[in-house]
Amino acid sequence: MSQSVQYNDQAKAVRNGEELAMQALQPWLATTLNIEPNITPSVTQYSGGASNWTYCLTYPDREVILRRAPAGTKAKGAHDMGREFRLQLALKPVFPLVPDMLGHCEDDSLIGSEFYVMQKLNGIIPRRNMPRGLNLSTSQVRQLCTNAIDSMIALHQVDYQAANLSGIAKGEGYIQRQVDGWSKRYRKAKTWNVPAANGIMGWLQRNMPQHESICLTHNDFRFDNLVLDSNDPTQIIGVLDWELATLGDPLMDLGNTLAYWVQADDDFLGKQTAMQPTHLPGMLTRAEVIQYYADKTGADVSTFAFYEVYGLFRLAAIVLQIYYRYHHKQTRNPAYKHFWIFTHYLLHRCRKIINKYA
Repeated sequence: MSQSVQYNDQAKAVRNGEELAMQALQPWLATTLNIEPNITPSVTQYSGGASNWTYCLTYPDREVILRRAPAGTKAKGAHDMGREFRLQLALKPVFPLVPDMLGHCEDDSLIGSEFYVMQKLNGIIPRRNMPRGLNLSTSQVRQLCTNAIDSMIALHQVDYQAANLSGIAKGEGYIQRQVDGWSKRYRKAKTWNVPAANGIMGWLQRNMPQHESICLTHNDFRFDNLVLDSNDPTQIIGVLDWELATLGDPLMDLGNTLAYWVQADDDFLGKQTAMQPTHLPGMLTRAEVIQYYADKTGADVSTFAFYEVYGLFRLAAIVLQIYYRYHHKQTRNPAYKHFWIFTHYLLHRCRKIINKYA
């Protein structure tokens, strides 16, 4: 099968107020990328994501990606560019789906933030729907789906100690920290028009698995963070957005992924939350994903209800944190106006799973 590069993901015009200080940046780029200092790239920006700002710098003979923290944040925290850069640098030799890292700058005086530059992976990024005109058969969609899960499994099976990544996180006690942490964040972000969710938080505390495995986890493993081969969109050539990667439990990572997994027979509200094309004919259902993962890894999924509820509750807390900013007029983005409804919906799904397995 041969597909045109017309389906490749494209950056757009830079958003107002998010321009790069190219005059200050130019000498650093020239030295780091070994290019003539008088060659100024054209700059575009990717619209996806609500976290770090991502730009495409286009030179006559190459394109590179620059990632930086958003304005008003400290890079040595929730937007740690150095950690993200070093993690991918160490991971690349043992997990080839990571882009090549080209350079990292700690000096936030250049553009107002720490940043790094990496290889641009040219390919298709599957968002809510596949690009218009790109029609995959049911068998091709199934192949894409299983290849995506296999990529996650490959990450979980990386020997992180051999890759010198033991120091990126605490590891042991991960499940407890996550349940405690997301419960605290939910309570802190709670507005008057959403449930207290004490029953769900209590259930998670009481039903934490006795055993946890520790491996490299991505924690935002979704189709819209994958890059597909233009010539064969069933093949994955890259995994992006490693901001949340850590040493964690693999089934927690899978639970996080499934919280975003909207399938064809979901209800109306569920379909409104879709961010990726998991509804296409040929995609595995959530239950099939769990079984596929178990068959491939030998993982015990008998208590997977916990991981599913955790993933949905975590997403409810993320959605609520965004809505909290809108509710308190810290952002005027109208897209966030009804996020409180989706918090209700995600908690409703948590309760459905709890009641089914109670």
